[in-house]
Amino acid sequence: MKIEEKLSLLNYKTDRSYAHITIDPDICATCPDHFCVFACPANCYTLINGKLNFKYEDCVECGTCDIACSHGSVKWTLPKGDNGVIYKYG
Repeated sequence: MKIEEKLSLLNYKTDRSYAHITIDPDICATCPDHFCVFACPANCYTLINGKLNFKYEDCVECGTCDIACSHGSVKWTLPKGDNGVIYKYG
């Protein structure tokens, strides 16, 4: 099974009032690397016409983007309460 198929089986409880990941668009606009795009297993980061597009709602809470961004744009925290990805077996 491909990663995209596995990710499509996940359930999420999205907190629309609190984004647990934020990015600084000014830093992203000048980023020469965009490691977040290549590192995120859930494809939350994409480049569209050279501009970073970001969607926190599909995050699997691995924290990879926080580590991959060496320019300080990504601010990652755990979702509040019982929000976020819901894993079947913990």
